[in-house]
Amino acid sequence: MKTITRRQTPSVMIGNVAMGSAHPVVVQSMTNTPTADIDATVAQTLELAKAGSELVRWTVNDFEAMAAVPEVIRRLADKGCHVPIVGDFHYNGHILLEKYPEGAAALSKYRINPGNVGKGKGRDDNFSRMIRQAMAHQKVVRIGVNWGSLDQELFTDLMDKNAKRKEPKSFKEVIYKAMIISAIRNAELAESLGLSKDKIVVSVKMSELQDMVAVYQQLAKKCDYVLHLGLTEAGGSVKGIAASSAALGVLLQQGIGDTIRMSLTPEPGVSRDQEVRGCTSLLQAMGLRYFMPAITSCPGCGRTNSDKFVYLAKDVTEYIEKRMPDWKTQYPGVETLKVAVMGCVVNGPGESKYADIGISLPGSSEAPGIPIYIDGKLSQTLRGDDVTATFIDLLEAYVVKRYGAL
Repeated sequence: MKTITRRQTPSVMIGNVAMGSAHPVVVQSMTNTPTADIDATVAQTLELAKAGSELVRWTVNDFEAMAAVPEVIRRLADKGCHVPIVGDFHYNGHILLEKYPEGAAALSKYRINPGNVGKGKGRDDNFSRMIRQAMAHQKVVRIGVNWGSLDQELFTDLMDKNAKRKEPKSFKEVIYKAMIISAIRNAELAESLGLSKDKIVVSVKMSELQDMVAVYQQLAKKCDYVLHLGLTEAGGSVKGIAASSAALGVLLQQGIGDTIRMSLTPEPGVSRDQEVRGCTSLLQAMGLRYFMPAITSCPGCGRTNSDKFVYLAKDVTEYIEKRMPDWKTQYPGVETLKVAVMGCVVNGPGESKYADIGISLPGSSEAPGIPIYIDGKLSQTLRGDDVTATFIDLLEAYVVKRYGAL
């Protein structure tokens, strides 16, 4: 596999999580509960953290939300959850941070949107007040620029200047420039106030894939701040995951990005942790991190016995997901395990040999034997109906033998 050379950035510590080019790409997510609803926020934060979110962001939009922050964090700690919490501030963050020092101290990181901190002379003053609170409490700040809430005074000024050029730039080129200037100018202002570079994270999120990729590529050449990547307002379901994965994948392959989020529109009845699973699956598919044993399984075709093959793949996947909480603590390295569950003779034996442990069911009109491969060698051939239980027993024994001695 090609080695990806990461763009060099400083190390930033957020609670117990390290990010930057010397560390693995960090996964984060955001609740959609009212933060003042303590029970709901605790429950959803636990859900996201369990799924693999290493940072969780909360909306902190009013006095009630800010007042609830310390209590929610205390209840999480009581449940053994110490995931760092990011406070998302817009419009009134300077007031909330000053008025509620306990909440300001309890949060691990502040997200500030430069386009939503005020106008005119008051803009820099409000921003500076938030930075001073971050320094007082020794917190990290993400300066998060979004094209949907871009600093309009800056954008208007750049558009006016662009209109006077002999060869004006395109609208999008001006947008990119405005976002990059806003991000770097505010990061440098934070540094001038005394916030060190290892306390600063920057993002420039856009909702169109090619725009998002282009603006991050340009930003990466102009600064060495830690970068948070995300395709904002990506949409939901397959569309949102596909668009986010494509955008994030392009940049990560180029070594750009230190932390990622998939901003997915919630689906009725679907867990919020879908955006976390999207991130962890992407990082694992790219070989950047490993969270769960990889299961190779074929899509099925006219040769496969669909019912047996599909249910076996489902049962093995669910078993691994159920066992992982215990496996992770008992068998270090088990997340790198490769399992194959295949459906016919065409690719089944080959993929099973390539995996650490694999099974190849017979396809239509094939001999009824079911070969099991372990470490590339044929271990045994199963016959009969009790295939799932037998393979799961073999899988469990393999995990104990291989990872138990580490």
